[in-house]
Order: sequence, then C-alpha cells, then structure tokens
Amino acid sequence: MAIQNSTTTNGSAVTNGVNGVSTVNGVKAGPAPLDASKLVVTLAENLKPLPEPESLVFGQTQTDHMLIMNYDPVIGWSAPEIKPYAPLVLDPMSSCFQYCPNVFEGMKAYLGPDGEPRLFRPERNMARLARSAERVALPPFDTSALLALLKRFVSTEKRWIPSLPGYSLYLRPTVIGTRPALGVSASDSACLYVVATPTGPYFKGGSRPISLLAVNENVRSWPGGTGGHKLGLNYAPGFKPQRDAATKGYDQILWLIGERITEAGAMNAFVVVRRDDGDLDVHTPNLDGTILPGVTRSSVLFLLDAHTSSSLSLPTLPKTIKIHTHEHPITMPELRAWSDQGKLLEIFGVGTAVIVAGVGRIGYSGWGDEELVLPNHEGGLGPVGKGLFDMLTEIQVGRAEFEGWCVPVV
Repeated sequence: MAIQNSTTTNGSAVTNGVNGVSTVNGVKAGPAPLDASKLVVTLAENLKPLPEPESLVFGQTQTDHMLIMNYDPVIGWSAPEIKPYAPLVLDPMSSCFQYCPNVFEGMKAYLGPDGEPRLFRPERNMARLARSAERVALPPFDTSALLALLKRFVSTEKRWIPSLPGYSLYLRPTVIGTRPALGVSASDSACLYVVATPTGPYFKGGSRPISLLAVNENVRSWPGGTGGHKLGLNYAPGFKPQRDAATKGYDQILWLIGERITEAGAMNAFVVVRRDDGDLDVHTPNLDGTILPGVTRSSVLFLLDAHTSSSLSLPTLPKTIKIHTHEHPITMPELRAWSDQGKLLEIFGVGTAVIVAGVGRIGYSGWGDEELVLPNHEGGLGPVGKGLFDMLTEIQVGRAEFEGWCVPVV
C-alpha cells in the first residue's frame, strides 16, 4: 500500500518522506492521531452517470469518490483524502490477505424532506468499528475525527443518494491490516477507507416474509469468539451453509449454538409472544459475545420500551397493549412450545440493510419434515414489525424527530 504522508499547515499540504518522523519544537513526537482538519480533497474530473434507481443491485455500483487514510507505526495516521474511486495497491504479504484483520461497518445516508443528507445514529457505528478494530489488534483511531470525515464524504457524494422512498446511500467504512510480512503477529500498519453504493429497498416489488433454515452443525459464532464484532472473517464461513439452505428452498440461515438461537442470517432476531393478560412479550437473544450488537437492534429495543413507558406509540399497535422486552437466551423448543400454544405471533430480523424483515416459516432437522409456520400478515410483517419499520424509516429520513437519532451531515 502506498502510504499517504501528507500533512496540512495553514491550508497548505506538506509531504514528508516515508521515513519521515513528525516533530514538535524539534522533539520527536509519537505517531500522529487521525486528524480531520488535514483532509485533502481531490475531486474526479469526470463524474459517472447516475443509474436509474430501479436498476440498482446492492453493492454493485461505485460512486465517484472514496475516503482513505493509512497508518504507519512510526508516522501514525496520514492526512485523510477524498479522491476518485480507484483500486487499492497492497503488498501480497499484507496481513489482511494472510490472517484476516479486516473489520467494517454498514450504515446508510438518507435524503431528508429538505433534500439534505442525514445519517442514523452514526456515533454507534463509529464506536463499534473501533471495538472491532481493537479486537483484532488493529491501530486505534479517533472516532469523532472519522465521523467528521464521513460526513464530508457523504456531502461530496450527495448526488448519489436516490430521492425515491426506500432508497439510500449505503456506506462501508473498512479497516484492514497492511503489515507487509508473513510473521504471525498483529498488523502495526493499516488502511482505513470508506466506499459508498446507492441502494434501494431490500425486497424488490414489496416486502415479503422470509424463510429460515435453523442449523447447528455449522455455527456463525461461539462463546469467547468474535461474533460480537463486525469482522470480515465472521461472514465467509457462512457462505456454504447459506448456499446449502438455498438449495433446500430457504432464504436465510437461523444460526444456532446447540438449540439456542443466535442470529437470523446477518440480522438480529426478535420473537413476539402473546401474554395471558393480552400484552406482548418481545424476546431477543442477549448480547453474550456471540451476538452482534446491532444499531438497529438497540433502536428497536428502545422504541419498544418507549411504546409502554412514554407518550410514543407504535403506529400499528394500540397504546393499551403494553410491550415487555426481554434480552435472554431463546431456544428452538421454546419457539415450538409458543407456537403449539397459539401464542407465537411474529418473528422478525432487523439490520441496516433490511431494517425489519418478517419470517414466514422455519425448518429445523430437530423437527423432522415439519416446519414452524408463522401467522400470515400482509407484506410479511405483523403489527409489531410493521410499526417498527414505519417508525424507523420516518426517523431515518428526518420526517420524525426522536432522541437526536437523525444526524444532518452539515
């Protein structure tokens, strides 16, 4: 990787040699922190034509620019740069290829009613990215500085945010280890970059319930592992089980440890159960290190609690029905028992890409050929899932204000 060693003094870029070391009053300083004020912007001379929004396929369209910065163990963080989108140049021995110290985030920028871009609770994505980087011993960075840079990047790429309902600009902040050596040790060098791709609704042609195949012969995460962090290495082992599930007619995997539910595909799972008193219990697996602490997950829990404890209410549910949230282990026998008792009302997954996706049926080898079939709802979402989807999308685009979750980029 070509290391960026630019700094900016009074608005002028000064380039140091790759062996240069920063000094303060002639005294050697430590590695430079990430500094948003040193941003260098190099705009593309020729902008790409914008595709028709309806033609978009997730992750296949690159915008005009990228945000990039590099970490050197001696110099520290280079001057961040917004520059034309281009391939990376990496040493074949780079740690990211050999030992997978690769972490990333998924987040979106939305156009508000005023036509200006907004982010949804971005400080939580920055904090999780920093935790993930720390878990695989990548160099640290200032999350506030990165968020400031991200806002500038979104502002630069504003024209790529589709104005149609349900569309957004998906952002992928990524940190990879770039130490050019094969020794089995932490990477002391890194590249931090952000790319973007315009995206539309998760379900083309309208929402529908998804089907899940519960598996425990393969696991997504395990106690003491890395399931609670957003690492690239968490995803590749799931590709073959996912492909096998598709050949059996299922959309996603319901990941189990033994008979305990962890996640639904790459989503956090929620289960809605009717109580004897007519209220609702909403269950989700607790954050025990095997569950990714999703931003949408935490937002859903907050909104569910607010329905009962404040003046806020889900638009699809009477205020007289109280919601009781529970974060604890959920097992397959419990799902079956709730279903047999007629109490199982909804199961849905939540995440940045899908927001809220209803589940229609679940297959599991422990049940033989019998499937668990959920109540049918128009659009695939029951009253709780639909209410959450509607409320979250209103907040994300700035049509509803709630707890400062919707953050303008300027």
